[in-house]
Amino acid sequence: MINITTTGMNRRSFLKAGAAVTGGLVVSLTLPLGTRPANAADASADTARFAPNAFIRIDHQGIATLVMPMVEMGQGVYQGQAMLIAEELEIGLDQVRLEHAPADPAYTNPLLGGQVTGGSTTIRAMWQPLRQAGAVARTLLVQAAAARWGVDAAGCTARDGRVHDAAGGRSFGYGELVDDAARLPVPDAAAVALKDPADFRLIGQPLHRLDTPDKVNGRAVFGIDARLPGMKIAAIAIAPVFGGRPAGLDEAAARAVRGVHQVVTTDEAVAVIADHWWAAHKGLEAAAIRWQDGDHGGVGMADLRADLDAASRRPGAVARDEGGVDAALAGAAQRLEAVYELPFLAHAALEPMNCTVHVHDGACDIWVGTQIPGIAQAVAAGILGIPAEKVTIHNHLIGGGFGRRLEADGIAHAVKIARQVSGPVKVVWSREEDIRHDMYRPYYYDRLQAGLDAEGRPVAWTHRVSGSSIMARFAPAAVVNGVDPDGVEGAAEPPYAFPAIRVEFQRVEPRHVPTSWWRGVGPTHNIFVVESFIDELAAAAGADPVAYRRSLLDTNPRARAVLDRAAEAAGWGGALPAGHGRGVALQYAFGSYLAMVAEVEVAADGGVRVHRLVAAVDCGRAVNPDQIRAQMEGGAIFGLTAALHGEITITDGRVAQGNFDTYLPMRIDEVPVVETHLIDSSEAPGGIGETATAAVSPAVTNAIFAATGKRLRRLPIDPAALKRG
Repeated sequence: MINITTTGMNRRSFLKAGAAVTGGLVVSLTLPLGTRPANAADASADTARFAPNAFIRIDHQGIATLVMPMVEMGQGVYQGQAMLIAEELEIGLDQVRLEHAPADPAYTNPLLGGQVTGGSTTIRAMWQPLRQAGAVARTLLVQAAAARWGVDAAGCTARDGRVHDAAGGRSFGYGELVDDAARLPVPDAAAVALKDPADFRLIGQPLHRLDTPDKVNGRAVFGIDARLPGMKIAAIAIAPVFGGRPAGLDEAAARAVRGVHQVVTTDEAVAVIADHWWAAHKGLEAAAIRWQDGDHGGVGMADLRADLDAASRRPGAVARDEGGVDAALAGAAQRLEAVYELPFLAHAALEPMNCTVHVHDGACDIWVGTQIPGIAQAVAAGILGIPAEKVTIHNHLIGGGFGRRLEADGIAHAVKIARQVSGPVKVVWSREEDIRHDMYRPYYYDRLQAGLDAEGRPVAWTHRVSGSSIMARFAPAAVVNGVDPDGVEGAAEPPYAFPAIRVEFQRVEPRHVPTSWWRGVGPTHNIFVVESFIDELAAAAGADPVAYRRSLLDTNPRARAVLDRAAEAAGWGGALPAGHGRGVALQYAFGSYLAMVAEVEVAADGGVRVHRLVAAVDCGRAVNPDQIRAQMEGGAIFGLTAALHGEITITDGRVAQGNFDTYLPMRIDEVPVVETHLIDSSEAPGGIGETATAAVSPAVTNAIFAATGKRLRRLPIDPAALKRG
C-alpha cells in the first residue's frame, strides 16, 4: 500500500530533517529545465532558482519515501511516478511511501517552468528525472555495500531492496546501508546508467492502482476532508455577475440562525461562519444579500457571440503560413467554407471548491487540493502582505481537477475570509457557487476555408481561431507575436500534409466571463474543428473518411498506424442498422497520437446514443497500460458528456446554469463501451490524461453525419437539429 501524507516542510527543512533527524539516505537531484542557460556559469540568481529538485528518503527499514513533485487528482500520477523511481531503485511498490510536495521551486515541472500539474505532462516531464533519481540512490547503496565487503561495486547487484555480492552469497538490505550511503559523494545523475528497457520489471506492467482501496473505504484525505481543532465552516456567496459586489444584507437575520457565529464580507463576496456547513448555508439564505451588478449586468450570449463573429472576420496573428494559400485557393477546383462554434464549459468536479485557512501570528496555513502550490502560496502572501515563506501549503488529494485547480481564486476568497476570523475556517462552495463562479473553457468561434483539386484532394487549408487567450493571463511570455500556443494546438500542426496552410489566432476576451484550462483547452476545440472539417472535405470528394485521411498521412507513419488500428478494431466499413453510423477522428496532441471511432445511433426524435468508442493510441512507451486505458475511458466520457450536454450560457450577466439539473452530467445508462488499443512504442512517453477528451466529440458528430447526412458545426449536440419528419 502506498501511504500518502502531507508535509509542510520547505526544501531546506526537508534536507535537514531527512539527514539529521530520521537518519538514512537523502538524494537531491537537479532536473533538466528547458529555460536553463546552456552555460550554467552564466546563470543569474533569478534563473538558478528555477532549477528543481526531486528527493528520495530511505529509512533504516528500507522504506523509500518520495516527495511527489506532481499532485494526484484521479489520473494515477502518484503510482506512475512511484513506478518510475521504484524501477530504477530496484524495489517493489510495497516499499514506497509518498508525500505531497510543499510549495517550493524545487518541485518545478521541467516542461511547464513552474510548480504545476497540468497539460498531461507528469509522466512526460518526470520520465527521465525520476528514473535518474532512483538510479542515483541505487548506485550509492551498491557502493556502500561494496565498500563494506571490500569488493568492486561493478560486480554487485541490487534487487528487491537488497544489494547482493557477485557470488550471490552475501547481501545487505537497503536499510542497513543508508547511513554509509549518505556519506558518499552523490554522482552526477546524467552519468549514472539507467536500466535497459528489456530489464524493466515494473514499467510496462498493467498494475492496479494502489490508491483505490483507500478511496473506496474513505481513508483517503481530500482537501474537503481537512479537520482541525476549533475549525469553523464557511459558506460563501459570490456576486452573481462577475465584477459585481455586495450592496447590502440582513446580518441580524443571518446571525439568528442557530450555529452561526459571524458574517464576513469581501469586495466580491459574503461568507457566513458557523459550526457546520448547513448552518452557514441557511445563514446565507437568511442574509437576503443584495448585489450591485457593475458594468456587465445586461450582457448575454448574443453580445458575446457578436463580439466573436466580428473578430473572426478580421485577420489574426499568424501561427503558420506556408505554401501560398491565397494563390492555391484561387486556383482550386472547389472551395469549402465553414464556421464552427464551441460553448463555454464548466468543470463541475466531484469535489466542489474548498479551502481551509488559518491566519495566525503573522503566518498562514492553508489546507487545500491545488495543482499550483507555489502560485497559491504567492497569492495568499500577497493578500496578507506577508513573506511567501510565512505561508504553508498543506496539499491534499484532489477530487477532480481538470484545470479548475490551476487557478487560485478559491484560495484567494478563503484567505480574504479567514483573515477576518479567529481560528481556522474551512470555506466550502455549494454546487451552485461552484458552477456559477467557475473559470470556464472559452467560447470558440472558428472560420475555415479549404480548396480541393479536381480529384478532391486538398490544395489549401485556412483556419482562424477566435477566442480567449488563457496563456496571455497565465504565462504571458509564451504568447509570441500575438499567437497563443495553446489556443492553436491541434490546429497549427495537424497530422495531415497540406500543400498550403495558414492558421491564425484572433484573441477575443469574453467581456467579464473568466476563462481557464479545461482538461486541455486548445485541443478540446481545435480537434473538433479540424476533424469535422476534414470530414467535410472527404464528403465533398465522395471519399471514405478513413481512406481520405490515410491519403494525407504519407509522411506521418505514427498517425497512420493509430488510424489503421482503430478502423480495423471498430470494423470500419461493416454493415450497420438503419439510423446508425460510424465516425472517425485523428489527432496529435499532448505529445501522443490518437485515433477514435464512434458508433452512434440517431433516433427519429433526434436523440443520440453512442454505443461504442474504439480508440487506438500511440503515447510512446507505456508506463502502466492499465492506467492508460483508464484515462482513455475517463477522458472519453468527460468529453462525451460535454458533446452531448455541456453548455454554460450567460443571461443578464449571470451564468444561467446552477446545478446538475441544468448543467447535465452523463448518466450511467448513456455511457458507451470504450475500447482502447495501445500501439507498442519505444518512444519517450507522451501525455494521456486529456487526450481522449479532445477526440471524442468529432468522432461522434462525424458518426451522426454518416447516420443522418446532417453536419453539426456547433456543440453541444442539439437533438432538434437531427429530428426526422
